[in-house]
Amino acid sequence: MKTTSRNSKRLHRKRRTKAKMHGTAQRPRVAVFRSLRSISAQVIDDQKGKTILSASLKDVPAKERKNDKNGAEAVGKALAKKCSTKRITTLVFDRSGYNYHGKVKALADGLRSGGMKM
Repeated sequence: MKTTSRNSKRLHRKRRTKAKMHGTAQRPRVAVFRSLRSISAQVIDDQKGKTILSASLKDVPAKERKNDKNGAEAVGKALAKKCSTKRITTLVFDRSGYNYHGKVKALADGLRSGGMKM
């Protein structure tokens, strides 16, 4: 019996959703990455193929810097603050094949509470 890893299944889901999802200069894509130690997000303009902004737990104040839901929400708020300085208000949320649950959902809620529309 052939077994496939959880990450290879996630990458398959990521490819499938990425084919339908594109970010523009007016409405860039937010790509989420979760690792065992941290969570990070990038704001990407797919037309130019450039990363506009990024945020991770390193950009969060030390007392909120934990790899849990609260830390993920703080990353979302930090990214929303950076987006507002570049006058970006609407985003396309790319969960990168992760379930919309836990830290990924907390990051999206942090973006929304920071004033971003998705």
